[in-house]
Amino acid sequence: MERTPENGIPRTPVTADDVALAVRLAVAALREAPAGAWDVPAGSLEWDCWETAEHLADDLFAYATQLGPAAPPLDGNVPFVCESRRPGGPANAVHADRAAGPAGLLQVLEASGALLVAMARTTPPHVRAYHVHGVADPEGFAAMGVVETLVHTHDLARGLGVPWDPPAGLCARVLARLFPDAPGPADAPDPWRTLLWATGRADLPGRPRLTAWRWDARPRP
Repeated sequence: MERTPENGIPRTPVTADDVALAVRLAVAALREAPAGAWDVPAGSLEWDCWETAEHLADDLFAYATQLGPAAPPLDGNVPFVCESRRPGGPANAVHADRAAGPAGLLQVLEASGALLVAMARTTPPHVRAYHVHGVADPEGFAAMGVVETLVHTHDLARGLGVPWDPPAGLCARVLARLFPDAPGPADAPDPWRTLLWATGRADLPGRPRLTAWRWDARPRP
């Protein structure tokens, strides 16, 4: 365990195993959704559940491939073509074949997650690559993938009507890695609720819901 930051959240590194766990739990939860429910809005998002799951798969794919080149880019994203399938929809490089149904969509999500797991596990820790919220190391990309998975599965679970309650330890690790200014356990003892607050999806006692937020992807000391 690394040193504890000022907010009191212990700094245990985020690993490839954390990405694997987050994706595995998310896919298991989403498999319980009714097959015909994927066209409803995903929580408070403007996208439907199918689009949101594609966006999540695209996030995981993008984080994996950002680490892929022999010299990862430090000033921009790897230039995949990203396209929306409708006005206002997410602009993705990854799209699932609608004919494959929800089972195929979740297979796309699993595959994208597996790419990030592999890159987070095999990329040397000194490697750096661009992200709009700070040039990051492999741990940072792993943590970003976990946050995307946890919070977008929350959005999906609200739309699809399935339960979703990720492990507290997983939430605490990504909070400490990406949100060093978030309240610590003394002020906010539920790390999942704190993560939802930090990503604009919930309020905390004495703290209004955020209308703008961002994480800090830069490596921690």
